[in-house]
Amino acid sequence: MADEDTCRETGIYIANQTMDLWYTRNGGACTILATSHLLIMKPEDTLIIYRDLICKTEYCSKNPTYDVYKSFDANQNCRVRILPDCTLSDM
Repeated sequence: MADEDTCRETGIYIANQTMDLWYTRNGGACTILATSHLLIMKPEDTLIIYRDLICKTEYCSKNPTYDVYKSFDANQNCRVRILPDCTLSDM
């Protein structure tokens, strides 16, 4: 089925390939996302990535949603990467 979301169960793996960043998931604690580390986002998650360790300055001017990350997964392996300036790319 062409519309089927193959990443729904596992989530989208987001690789940080820029500088150390921080994030909150579903309004939770501010957590570091170190360079070269992976973060998993499920469809029901609200994930906000920040530039600063107090989670006040958002890294992306428009915060990507699960569907936005999924749209960059061209080879459908449930992996994307975040590059400098919040540029998203398939992995």
